Amino acid sequence: MGLYTPASARLELVRLRPLLDELVTVRADTAELAASLTPGGEPTALGGLPEYKASAARLDELVTEVQQPGIQLKGLAPLLLDFPADFDGVPVLLCWLEGDQDLAWFHRADLGFAGRRPLP
Repeated sequence: MGLYTPASARLELVRLRPLLDELVTVRADTAELAASLTPGGEPTALGGLPEYKASAARLDELVTEVQQPGIQLKGLAPLLLDFPADFDGVPVLLCWLEGDQDLAWFHRADLGFAGRRPLP
């Protein structure tokens, strides 16, 4: 996929919502299972090593699927997605952070999260 516009990135985000919701759940399950497998870890009703391996594999699949259309997954906890775009010849990233209701932020590609600004 090439560059996104705010409108096309919002449409892609709508399409991804079910995957992102599942990713959040699987991320939590994987963390809980991993913690239970450490020495002295608290047992979990989620299972043991086989369930951990399956959950970690599903997490990897979801991460790969989210990134397929050229979206950059910059953070897993919290989820942070960047959609490559261009504003008047300047490379920017349209930025969505887990918990955001809409795609409402961008930053120059060279500045990162600290350079986030509201979309015009």
